[in-house]
Amino acid sequence: MALTLRLPDADGRLAPYTLSGAAPVQPQPGARFNRIAYSAAHVVADPLAAIDPWLQCAVDWDATLAYRRHLWSLGLGVAEAMDTAQRGMGLDWPTSLELIGRSIDAARDVPGAFLASGCGTDHLDLAEVRRVDDVIRGYETQMAAIEALGGKLIVMASRALARVAKSPADYERVYDRVLSQAKQPVVLHWLGDMFDPALAGYWGTTDVDAAMDTALGIIAAHPHKVDGIKISLLDKDKEIAMRRRLPAGVRMYTGDDFNYAELIAGDGAGTEPTHGKSDALLGIFDAIAPAASAALAALAQGNTARFHEILAPTVPLSRHIFRAPTRFYKTGVVFMAWLNGHQSHFTMVGGQQSTRSLPHLAELFRLADAAHLLADPELAVRRMKALLATHGVEG
Repeated sequence: MALTLRLPDADGRLAPYTLSGAAPVQPQPGARFNRIAYSAAHVVADPLAAIDPWLQCAVDWDATLAYRRHLWSLGLGVAEAMDTAQRGMGLDWPTSLELIGRSIDAARDVPGAFLASGCGTDHLDLAEVRRVDDVIRGYETQMAAIEALGGKLIVMASRALARVAKSPADYERVYDRVLSQAKQPVVLHWLGDMFDPALAGYWGTTDVDAAMDTALGIIAAHPHKVDGIKISLLDKDKEIAMRRRLPAGVRMYTGDDFNYAELIAGDGAGTEPTHGKSDALLGIFDAIAPAASAALAALAQGNTARFHEILAPTVPLSRHIFRAPTRFYKTGVVFMAWLNGHQSHFTMVGGQQSTRSLPHLAELFRLADAAHLLADPELAVRRMKALLATHGVEG
C-alpha cells in the first residue's frame, strides 16, 4: 500500500508526496572495512527534564548510549563529544566529560568497538582568555580528564586559540605542547568557519594554503603523535592536496560532508598508501549509518561500483543537511534519528530543533526516502505527519 502525505515545498506550497516504496538499505552483519570510519554521534536530549533548554543541558543517557551501540553494531567507530553532539552549541564540558566516560565504559562491552573523544578548550570563558598559555592550560585540563578515563583524543579546534593567537607561531606553540604530552597518537581536527564562524583564520591566517602549511609543519614535527587529521573545509581539492603531503602513516580523515564518497574511494595517487585515499570522521555517517556500513563493506570487497551505487543517493541528502548555515546541520541529523525510531522525540539540547524550517525538513524527508534510508516507512510517515500537525498542516 502506497504511503502518501502532504509536504510543503521551498515556497511553502503543499503537495502530495508518495514514498518510493524501495527497500531500506540493509548492511551486512559483521562486515569488515578497509577504511577506518568514525561517525560523529549526536546526543539524545531528555525532553522531560524540568530545565531551561537554552541555558541548561539534559541528556537521555539510555537513548544516547543505545545509539552508539547501534553505530558499533554496523562496524562504525564513534567520534564522541564532537560538534555533531552539539559540543559548543548546548553541550557543555561537564556533560561532555560524562558522555565520554559513559561511552568509554559502554565500548568495553562491545567487541571490536572503537572510540575517540573530543578534547578542546570549551570550558574556558572566552572573555577571560588573554594569552596563549591560557589556551594551553585549557587543553591540558581536558587532556588529563579524558586520558584518565583511558580515552583516545581528538584534539578539537579551539575558539579560544583563534581568539588570542597573533600568528602561526602561536598555533605551533600550543600544538607542540599538546602533542608532546599526549599518551597515544591523536586525531587533529581542522573545522572550517562554515561549521563554526568563531574559528575563522585558524592556524593564524585566512589563506587556506598557508594555513595548511602550518598544520602540516606541526604534524611533521610530531609524526608519531598524530594518528591523522580530520579536515572539514567542504573543499575536496584542498583535502586531496593536503592528503598527499602527509607524513608516512598519518591518515587523512575526511570531514567533507559534500564529497565523502569519492574521497573515501580515493584515487590511488601519492607515494604512500595513505596519500591515495581518505578514511572518515563524518557527521553525516550518523544520519546514513546503514548505507555507510553497506558501502564500506562493498569497497572492502573490491566492489567499488556497488560502493558508489549505495552512497550516490545519500550525497544530495547530506548536502541538504549541511547546507548553509552549515552549523545547523545537527538538526537534520537528529531529525533522521527520530524518523528512524532511534529516539522517541524530536527535541534537541539547547532547543536546536528550531534551527531548520518545516520546508527544509520536508525536503530532507523526501531525500531520505530517495536514498532508501527510512528504516520503517510507516513510522517515518506517522512522525512526519505529527511534525506537520504542530505546524498547522493536517491530513
